[in-house]
Amino acid sequence: MPNFRSVSGGEKPHPPGWGYNFKIATRQSFDYSSFVFLGITSLSAEGIDSHPVLGKGVHGFYSYTWRGLLDKTDGTYLGAWFLPSLLHEDTRYYALANEHRVVTRALYIISRQGVTRTYGGRQIPNFAGLGGKVLTQLVSREYYPAGATSFGVLATKFGYSAMRDVLFTSIREFYPGVAAHYIRKHHEKLLRQQQQQP
Repeated sequence: MPNFRSVSGGEKPHPPGWGYNFKIATRQSFDYSSFVFLGITSLSAEGIDSHPVLGKGVHGFYSYTWRGLLDKTDGTYLGAWFLPSLLHEDTRYYALANEHRVVTRALYIISRQGVTRTYGGRQIPNFAGLGGKVLTQLVSREYYPAGATSFGVLATKFGYSAMRDVLFTSIREFYPGVAAHYIRKHHEKLLRQQQQQP
């Protein structure tokens, strides 16, 4: 999974700024993996009839897909480029090192929804990240029909957006360690097999 907005433990990050943030937001918005995820979420939303007013079948899938694309790009450019650059917030995810306990790392992941760092490294409320999610929902009122723009629907979409962030951040935090563990086990197995050969 492409990883444009996180920093591995011990890595020296690129300085954020208007140009760099725009580049990262663009790469995240239009990477192939974003379209794969968009297709999956649009298909599931149409399948469970998330917004009945958008319809079912091929027409419904199309209605969910183009609106989902706008949601995704609006949210990325607002929450990863415009607001962070304006407020000087570094909303990238800074992974913890493997020596931290799993519970500590899980709580840290969740906390990043509400806390981020300034360009100078100081911890502050995540105004850009949360503000980007709120503004995305407000902008979406312009291209969703009236039946899909009630406060309850928008609040639900905001909640799903936050949960998706936690899910993908969890993958970014834990996947490198899990992959390294299984690669090491595989190499140990191969070494044992070689040693057992006559």
